Amino acid sequence: MDLPVLPSQMLAVEIDRPGPDGALRLAQRPVPRPATGEVLIRVMAAGVNRPDCLQRRGLYPPPPGASDLPGLEVSGSIAAVGPGANGWREGDAVCALLAGGGYAEYCVAPAGQCLPIPPGLGWVQAAALPEAMFTVWTNLFERGALAAGERVLIHGGASGIGTTAIQLARAFSARVFATAGTTAKIELCEQLGADLAINYREADFAEVVREATGGRGVDVILDIVGGKYFARNEKLLAENGRLVIIGLLGGARAEINLGRLLMRGLTITGSTLRGRSTEEKARIAQALREWVWPKLARGQCQPVIQQAFPLAEAEAAHAILEANEAMGKLVLVVHD
Repeated sequence: MDLPVLPSQMLAVEIDRPGPDGALRLAQRPVPRPATGEVLIRVMAAGVNRPDCLQRRGLYPPPPGASDLPGLEVSGSIAAVGPGANGWREGDAVCALLAGGGYAEYCVAPAGQCLPIPPGLGWVQAAALPEAMFTVWTNLFERGALAAGERVLIHGGASGIGTTAIQLARAFSARVFATAGTTAKIELCEQLGADLAINYREADFAEVVREATGGRGVDVILDIVGGKYFARNEKLLAENGRLVIIGLLGGARAEINLGRLLMRGLTITGSTLRGRSTEEKARIAQALREWVWPKLARGQCQPVIQQAFPLAEAEAAHAILEANEAMGKLVLVVHD
């Protein structure tokens, strides 16, 4: 298959020196070419995520074969279609989940990890969809099995993942509780549909939620904290409750009472997304297209964007994330 005429070089943000004081720099890189089953995307915008910061610090290396450039999600137009990349044509507007390479003017993505941009959303909004949507769907609704009428607690409710989880949980008729660390973040959670948001700096979230549920607790907890919250999370789960751990901001170790787990039928699970196979990610994309994209089209949920930065200012976006000051998503604008 002949590819269209493409530039040989592109601007990209690369990790200048990985480590605790890791830095980013703007550099020239060769434009990648799509392999079998891949498409080449002319990137319009790229989402910024906490794993990008971890990679810059040398703590989250890309999986084998992935680009060494940071960036796990983009929006843009398809510039070229590789062999066997069925379902897409040059010029299609897409957003895509990547294993790396999004901080650049061009990137390649498996065709199955691309989704059409929902009606009414621009490039910046679309770039903020894939990482959060894939993560929330597979963890909250597949692993956590959240069902209509159930009660869910979402930690980090004002984060990119949290704002997405609150809206999707409400869209699927769950009762939502959330935690956050400032008054502004609490207000955002409630604006997005949380029945109750708790400032974890001012109150014990477990006591507040237990009282609000008449002592019954919650059916599902989506947790980005890990070890520090484990004991309270476990006690807060209702009978047959599910704890889904997707982050370890509060440590990777905790003590578990196996007796309580057995007697109350609890499930403790967790996952990461980046290292999953392309086939698994394509399956999640199809589920999103069937179940979530119609809700986006109807305006039942929307990406929350705090700020957009030029590509060259990626470090400024990282600084906001690492200071826990983000409310919603941060995005890099690559092409105007």
